[in-house]
Amino acid sequence: MNFGLLGTAISMGIAAIGSAIGIGISGQAAIGAWKKCYMSNKAAPFILTVFAGAPLTQTIYGFLLMQQMSSSAKDPAFLLGLGVASGIAMALSAVYQGKAGAAGADALAETGKGFSQYITVVGLCETVALFALVFSMVALG
Repeated sequence: MNFGLLGTAISMGIAAIGSAIGIGISGQAAIGAWKKCYMSNKAAPFILTVFAGAPLTQTIYGFLLMQQMSSSAKDPAFLLGLGVASGIAMALSAVYQGKAGAAGADALAETGKGFSQYITVVGLCETVALFALVFSMVALG
């Protein structure tokens, strides 16, 4: 078995799992926030889709890392470890980004205020995945 190739696939797979979970969390909150708006006869802000979709980017980062890893001549055990560790970092970033997005969607729908502050926190969660991607690419050398 080629453990390097396995690590390559795992990097994207685990990141994508995190994206799915994060989107599920933030998406449910966005739908609930829209429901509250409709029940109160308030306009339902379409901007809540930003919160719902934010965790999707971790799948892209996992794919980019997978591409870099596939052309690497590094030790297969290293690639396996890198794929698992990076995939988990990206996945957790997406999950917690979904949780932050859920809170942001709820707060924005209720108050109509604070979008820039809420999206800043969502962006901070994103930064963890970006760091995992960049530092992993640096490690690939």
